[in-house]
Amino acid sequence: MTFVVTEACIKCKYTDCVEVCPVDCFYEGENMLVINPDECIDCGVCEPECPAEAIIPDSKDGAEIWLETNRSYSAAWPNLSKKKDALPDADAWKDVPNKFKEHFSPKPGAA
Repeated sequence: MTFVVTEACIKCKYTDCVEVCPVDCFYEGENMLVINPDECIDCGVCEPECPAEAIIPDSKDGAEIWLETNRSYSAAWPNLSKKKDALPDADAWKDVPNKFKEHFSPKPGAA
């Protein structure tokens, strides 16, 4: 099992999860984070830290698409190992559903 970041992170990009990760397995896109599932040690410390509740175990129903998304983009985006400020309007986007289709950016972040 591993943990994955879901579309709830899009346009929020809180990094509280990054701060507690013992193996630095988070990668930064322009408007969301992903976890490299091959680096994640399944400790679960990141999941409760996410204000957007965007992190779930890959065993949860519906997580399959996020596992592939996380795997793919963690190979292309820069590693993020330190906490940064969330996106400026993160709180306004935190509870918006179904963000992937219209708001996901495949561009890498600044890390």
